[in-house]
Amino acid sequence: MNLSPQNPFSSKASQLLSWGHWFTFANIGLVLLISSSYLFADKSPTTLLGWFYMLITWVSHTSFITFSAFVLTIFPLSMVFPYPRHIRGMAAILATLGIALLSLDAFVYYKLGYHLNFSSLSDIVSVLWKTIIGHPIIATMAAGGFILIIFALELVAGNHAWHNLAKLKQYRFPRYATGALVSCFAMSHTIHIWADANTYFDITKQDNVLPLSYPTTAKKLLARHDLLDIEKYQQATDIQFDHNDSQYQLPRALPNCQPRKASVNIVYFQTHAELLSFTNDHDELVAVSQLIQPTNHDDARFNLTFGLPAYYRNPQTQHAHPSWDPSKRLIFPKHLGDTAAEEGGNASLIIINGSESTVKFDPKHLYFAFALAAKNSDVISASSYFTNVTKLQQIDGFKQLQDITYTLLASHLECSELAKATMIGRDLINSRTSVGVNFTQGVLVAFKKDRITLIKHDGSYEHISGTDGFAIEQKLNVPFLIQSIKTLKQFSNPPPT
Repeated sequence: MNLSPQNPFSSKASQLLSWGHWFTFANIGLVLLISSSYLFADKSPTTLLGWFYMLITWVSHTSFITFSAFVLTIFPLSMVFPYPRHIRGMAAILATLGIALLSLDAFVYYKLGYHLNFSSLSDIVSVLWKTIIGHPIIATMAAGGFILIIFALELVAGNHAWHNLAKLKQYRFPRYATGALVSCFAMSHTIHIWADANTYFDITKQDNVLPLSYPTTAKKLLARHDLLDIEKYQQATDIQFDHNDSQYQLPRALPNCQPRKASVNIVYFQTHAELLSFTNDHDELVAVSQLIQPTNHDDARFNLTFGLPAYYRNPQTQHAHPSWDPSKRLIFPKHLGDTAAEEGGNASLIIINGSESTVKFDPKHLYFAFALAAKNSDVISASSYFTNVTKLQQIDGFKQLQDITYTLLASHLECSELAKATMIGRDLINSRTSVGVNFTQGVLVAFKKDRITLIKHDGSYEHISGTDGFAIEQKLNVPFLIQSIKTLKQFSNPPPT
């Protein structure tokens, strides 16, 4: 094929190639604006280096993805089908579809904590369906309007670049911009290699934030060049969560709290049938889904009573009074051996074993009722609870039993400082985070939005959906795992050896 400068085909292809670069530059700016939502979906870095890495990675990685999309789609079309008007139209359509897909992925990541993938397709559809049926007209108009606006911007950008191509070619800033982007790309990978080798988690915890992100792994690369102390690396990233020798160590001075709100009766049942027998015919008790609890009943009761993961359950703590209630008047744990709920006096949180006591529903009182999980081969189980506590009726996402106790103490009884100082859980009403941790039957359970990660002592792990229970194919996020372990062991004080 003759591609000399005088060839009309070559001239059009050259012009389209030049136009394509400017069109891509315009889309890089738009994609950077949309992808900035990923930066706010998770907890922000805590160090200056972490912030610097986040910004240069966001700029370089997003630009790389956008340019790659141009090379794989618009560029070959321009070479095979060099008709400017048609190419500009097809480019606008392809770019709109790509940005719409990116926006959908950002929405899913913000809601669920993971990117689009086929293994979680049903869960993604469920989230989108709930969003649409909640406000169908507004959601449809917003989505349709967003796509139309993006398409209009793509047409304007494409036409403007084509009609002003000669003028745009005179600008020099693309050279500097390209150099800056390449420098950011190389710098971000270099910093990540260093952070991975030195277990600098404020950087490595960002590995899975941006879509299609596969950061360079330091271990093999540096070990190949004898630049990594393998023993030191393994010690730094070693994960130990055996709790046989751990001691529960609370702060010496606990915050004072004088609750003045109405008491809450926390009623649990051995079976779901007993729960339904109690809740039937009482419209005041609203069912709320996604209560995640251990299938081990002792661990579940410990979560509820102490507001702690069962990592701290041992012969000394499981029969003691909750340490977060030194006055012994905030909580009345009947399952620990007491005989009558009325003996709780002015207790503000009253735990009752509904399977061993006759519990009559009084609409003037506040209730939180649930059934212990059925014992099976699974480590954890999802179910629903019933409550007439207004603040607990409209909570989306997963909830653990220690989160319920924490929330009632922090938000209902207004003892947030006491809850923070003595328990490991979330304030479901005021917390903006969707992460949590538990420990049961020798398995570490780490939560992040809808994703649940189960890690066994042998190092094997699995990701499952908290909504539907299906397996999620995703690599293990080691920095998130390390942070979960730190949260789990914050009250642990191992004895000296």
